[in-house]
Amino acid sequence: MNTGPRLPRLIRTSAALTALGAGALTLAACGSGAGDDGKVHVAASFYPMAYLAQQIGGDRVEVENLTQPGTEPHDLELSPKQTGQLSEADMIVYLKGLQPAVDEAVEQSGVENIAEATSFTTLEKHGTNVHGEEDHEHGGEEGHEGHDHGHEGHDHGDETGGDPHVWLDPVRYAEVAEGVGKQLQKADPDHEDEYKKNTEALVEKLGTLDEEFKDGLKGKKTDTFITTHAAFGYLAERYGLHEEAVAGIDPESEPSAARMKELHDVAKKDEVDTVFFENNASDKTAKTLAGDLNLKTAVLSPLESVKNPKTQDYFSVMHQNLTALKTALGAQ
Repeated sequence: MNTGPRLPRLIRTSAALTALGAGALTLAACGSGAGDDGKVHVAASFYPMAYLAQQIGGDRVEVENLTQPGTEPHDLELSPKQTGQLSEADMIVYLKGLQPAVDEAVEQSGVENIAEATSFTTLEKHGTNVHGEEDHEHGGEEGHEGHDHGHEGHDHGDETGGDPHVWLDPVRYAEVAEGVGKQLQKADPDHEDEYKKNTEALVEKLGTLDEEFKDGLKGKKTDTFITTHAAFGYLAERYGLHEEAVAGIDPESEPSAARMKELHDVAKKDEVDTVFFENNASDKTAKTLAGDLNLKTAVLSPLESVKNPKTQDYFSVMHQNLTALKTALGAQ
């Protein structure tokens, strides 16, 4: 997956307004709306946001995920129907800076109840070192403040340069869950107690997941892991790990000779034996790198989407990630 600089996929104002009108007509014709079925209609930008809305809302909500399962959320372009669904929604849950088309459409939507994920937690800047200098310090459960290795020339996030992948840290994700819960209570105050109860249950479950990661990674032999997608900065910081990403490399292309040498040195110094790739992208880069360095490959999911929401969810995939990290870091 290429998470390097992308051309903005913005919806021009005039086109957005036209699409909103068309979408509204379509939805009106279908008899959609909260008044018809008594449910709060929530438009969610991609899987982690849709999951929060569904878990907190339960049977009281109808959630429309704008990003289809197994697709790439970064490159999402909205159809007129999807843009219309935003304007007709009772509530929108999204993460600013990840999907430019969604950001633009939300601004045009006129929806009153909006839960924007980054407003409920703090963002940090990850993955800005293009040369791989040793400016990090290993160790410590609070993370590595000096870790700046990662995507070459790529600011993972909005105009502030903040990394948007907060959902991969269970603690930050819980903060977002609390914010979404409060906004849902505001949108549907008649069922406020139910939303509070569901939010508390989800936050507690995320707290348990946090403890599972802490306990599961205690006996690790190394704190460094190599991945083709620099999405795991918050997770690494939370659990005292160090993420090394294949800098500025599209999953379909070969790593540069210079970066290969850097990663070879890192793998040898930090006793790395696995190169991770994500489940929704090509494994070509990972296999090329692993072959040259005589390393293994494995999947580490950034959880931007799940291929089959009926058999997978946030917690099942995060547990798979934990198992993969334990194996790679020698914590078994």
